Amino acid sequence: MKVIISNSSKEPIYEQITNQIKSLILSGELQEGVSLPSIRQLAKDLKISVITTKRAYEELEKDEFIYSIVGKGSFVAEQNLEVIREKKLKVIEEQLNAVIINSKEIGLSLEDLQQLLDILYEG
Repeated sequence: MKVIISNSSKEPIYEQITNQIKSLILSGELQEGVSLPSIRQLAKDLKISVITTKRAYEELEKDEFIYSIVGKGSFVAEQNLEVIREKKLKVIEEQLNAVIINSKEIGLSLEDLQQLLDILYEG
């Protein structure tokens, strides 16, 4: 499992972890039942606090992406296709919202943004 932390991101580290693991699950790269690294191991690998990885895993469990078994670890939860579609749509909405915020910050018009989206979608 590959998770990359950006220190220059405005997004908190636990959210970066959460979002990347969600993406790996939704894309099918992490399959149902697959064991995730322990909280301590992930913290060590990423050189961050155990508290941060614990919070990320708690968020993933709350959102039903993973489940934990005491003494055994955390695992990717079963995902039904309709739920996966809804979760992917939510991720897309969040990403588009970030794009809209960034576009407004630099003064990009809706028309220019739509043109860019058309080009990237077709490309």
